[in-house]
Amino acid sequence: MMISTKGRYALRIMLDLAQNEHKGYVSVSDVSSRQGISVKYLETIVSILNRAGFVESMRGKNGGYKLTKKTTEYTVGSVLKLTEGSLAPVNCLQQGSNKCAKEKVCLTLPIWVNLDKIVDDYLESVTLYDLLNQ
Repeated sequence: MMISTKGRYALRIMLDLAQNEHKGYVSVSDVSSRQGISVKYLETIVSILNRAGFVESMRGKNGGYKLTKKTTEYTVGSVLKLTEGSLAPVNCLQQGSNKCAKEKVCLTLPIWVNLDKIVDDYLESVTLYDLLNQ
């Protein structure tokens, strides 16, 4: 399993918005400057976060983005699943269903199922709040 730049940057964007929530709406250019992410790529990611209701936007001079919930309500797993799709370690576990014709006889399937559960449980146990306060 490899987390793409989209997933890593989404976490950084969410953490940046959390750190600057006292400013209200935070501009894309400010986040871009602090995080070293191009405005164009940042807009692509923040659009995904906005459509999912993770952030809200406001247009205009004082516009930008802000979180819609408390930092304790966002898990690392939820952000990564939104941007990455599946975090399954093998293709046959994508989308939660075993698609392999050898599922019934596969001796390695149990290890992948257990690994998937361990990773998911861990990522769902860590919140943005935890990352900000480590």
